[in-house]
Amino acid sequence: MADYFTNFSVVLPLTKEQQECAMQIVKQANAHRWHEEPLPDSFPADLVGEVENWDFETEIVDDGLWLHSQNGGQETACVFIQHLLQKFDFAPAVAFEWSHDCSKPRTDAYGGGAAFITSTEIETFSTHEWLQKMAC
Repeated sequence: MADYFTNFSVVLPLTKEQQECAMQIVKQANAHRWHEEPLPDSFPADLVGEVENWDFETEIVDDGLWLHSQNGGQETACVFIQHLLQKFDFAPAVAFEWSHDCSKPRTDAYGGGAAFITSTEIETFSTHEWLQKMAC
């Protein structure tokens, strides 16, 4: 049996106050997801539909807020990043890449993609989609 991974890592340059606010959202999402606690009324409406796919980890680091994963969740991370861009206006845009990998050689296991996120738009790119486009 093979193990599949989707890895990404990005640090958002947030202040301590912004980090604490972001981590409160993370804690609420995790409490709902793992302990079936109801989301509070104050939970951001634009993130409610993303909670079930919150497969990434979030940590406070010296440089800001670190989002990373070996299990995917990059689409939800994009929506979370956009929410934080809208709320704090900490950068004009955030970009990051992800990779697909596997513990055993499989023809469908490798690839990756990238995201470019602004406060109004999320653009993603997949190497699989690019290859499909090139083959046509």
